[in-house]
Amino acid sequence: MARLEAVQGDITRERVDAIVNAANSSLLGGGGVDGAIHRAAGPALLQECRAVRRDRLPDGLPVGDAVATGAGDLPARWVIHTVGPNRRAGQTDPALLASAYTRSLEVADEVGARTVAFPAVSAGVYGWDPGEVARIAVEATRTSPVTERLELVRFVLFSEDVLEEFRSALGDLADQ
Repeated sequence: MARLEAVQGDITRERVDAIVNAANSSLLGGGGVDGAIHRAAGPALLQECRAVRRDRLPDGLPVGDAVATGAGDLPARWVIHTVGPNRRAGQTDPALLASAYTRSLEVADEVGARTVAFPAVSAGVYGWDPGEVARIAVEATRTSPVTERLELVRFVLFSEDVLEEFRSALGDLADQ
């Protein structure tokens, strides 16, 4: 079973096999984590995302799904792009958020990743409560069969308050 941990930091600097991008369905960059990953990865990431859109996902990546690309100039080998639900747009189903995490793990496993770093998908501009995101993310990760094959799943959180929510969720897991 993978070791699950939460740290405060910059996901673009993570030295893991794959980082997860909280993308929008266009895969063409955006704000927040998505924009930071695209800026740090350089133009190669955008080129790969455009190719994915052209060849595999002409209508964009659906909410709750995931797809892998190379990582450009990032220290990781792959970027796993996932689209979390946007609560501000009325997407309030926790199953969609859980799917963003589990599908990301499945795609990471498919490409051969053994270490994965996640941001708090949907906790930023998509309006989900960070505590709810943490509980759903930790539970989805813990119960995914893929987690058995991974070495490490690291939640990399930008702010101290979101980090504390993830640490609390991980602590609750340890108490079970």
